[in-house]
Amino acid sequence: MKAYTPLLELFSGHLNVHLARISLKEPRELYAPEEYILNLGGKRIRPLLALIACDLFDKDPRLALDAALSVELFHNFSLIHDDILDTAPLRRGQPTVHIKWNSNIALLSGDVMLVKAFQILESYSNTNFKDIYTLFSKTAIEVCEGQQMDMNFESQEFVSVESYLQMITFKTAVLLGCSLKMGAIAADMDAKEQDHLCEFGKHLGISFQLLDDLLDAFAPDAGKFGKQVGGDILANKKTFLLLKAIELADREQKQKINQLLKSKESESKIKEMLTIYNELNISEHCKQEADKHTQIAIDSLNQLQANESKKVQLKNFALALLNRDI
Repeated sequence: MKAYTPLLELFSGHLNVHLARISLKEPRELYAPEEYILNLGGKRIRPLLALIACDLFDKDPRLALDAALSVELFHNFSLIHDDILDTAPLRRGQPTVHIKWNSNIALLSGDVMLVKAFQILESYSNTNFKDIYTLFSKTAIEVCEGQQMDMNFESQEFVSVESYLQMITFKTAVLLGCSLKMGAIAADMDAKEQDHLCEFGKHLGISFQLLDDLLDAFAPDAGKFGKQVGGDILANKKTFLLLKAIELADREQKQKINQLLKSKESESKIKEMLTIYNELNISEHCKQEADKHTQIAIDSLNQLQANESKKVQLKNFALALLNRDI
């Protein structure tokens, strides 16, 4: 991450200008929640990727600043609405917007952030505006589709591994690919380069989510992971691990899984489900699937006609991100 400190500082400055503007806008109930959630921090991975994409081709990363801000506003809009859907009380250790204000204010503030995310793109020239706007619109719809699929999974009795992979692609991964591709468009790169970067980001996102599933169940250091280990098991969340276990389980194991899904016990439920996962070598299956998508991402990056040292830097950054070293 240190290698990208100048780019992060560049984006932070641009974001601060935006925050200064909205701090003066009325009515405050509409704009204060936007200011609040943007000030909660985060790694700013998505806007950073937009700047990285531009810089990869030795173009001025400032060309991608509005694309980066657009992506960050969209991401935080989605967090506000997701927290309402999940009835989540906390976001980054602080009260969620709907808890600090109320759900009506949170919905409306999120709505205006979504509109602004598109409005910011008006700064681009006609050709770039059309390409960026078309990509961003498609991605925004896919993110919503992914969220709906995830919600549907909660009540669906059967969900395939393939459906799960499609869901995480839409809900999480496509926005990473979009961020990179928007940066490449802002840098006036040709369609082939744009698509290579988009594929890199998308498969990086898929791999990240799969490894997140794995860490939820098997993280050796709960403090470093930042969430309760086994939380997905307790919530009966249909992750890659659970769905792969159901796919591979024999009759007796399937019966045990169904019993555990109905159980409300905590420690014993986690322990017994992990026993089944270990019997079926689910951890290795998950790692293999993540490795497959990581390799697709790296292959896409290698095909880029870009600054070679910066490609290596981006590859190392991606691998560190997957290993949670950032």
